[in-house]
Amino acid sequence: MNSIKYYWEDFTPGWQCESQSRKLTAREITDFAREYDPQPYHIDEEAAKSTPFGGLIASGWHTCSIAMRLMCDSYLLQTSCIGSPGLDELRWFKPVRPGDSLRLKTTALDQTPSKKDPTRGTVKFRWDVLNQKDEVVCTIMGRQHYRRRTPAVGQD
Repeated sequence: MNSIKYYWEDFTPGWQCESQSRKLTAREITDFAREYDPQPYHIDEEAAKSTPFGGLIASGWHTCSIAMRLMCDSYLLQTSCIGSPGLDELRWFKPVRPGDSLRLKTTALDQTPSKKDPTRGTVKFRWDVLNQKDEVVCTIMGRQHYRRRTPAVGQD
């Protein structure tokens, strides 16, 4: 278990973190898709040529899975995170293709102390997945719960 570097208090609005990049191969794209999203443009390079994408592309869910891994590697495993109530928004803007290198840019948007538990709070984030051309291919907005470094005093 990694030691905790970031608590709720550290994620003030505007806090940012950018991950290392991760390059995708055609094999990774097709392996993921065969298991979880077996549409022709994700699993068959030849069939994908006749789709509007003109070639093999990663499943959007694969992109999200990579974003989660990049999040873990860049900061999440060093935090007091105790889960998430879910996502507010998920958008895919550009196809991800074999050879693309993805990285995650995380921005804290808002902090909310828990009304029920003075030992925790929630942070709203925007996660942008960028390719090697600095194009945003996916944006995710959601919240994560964190333990506080110091419990709030005088809260209900």
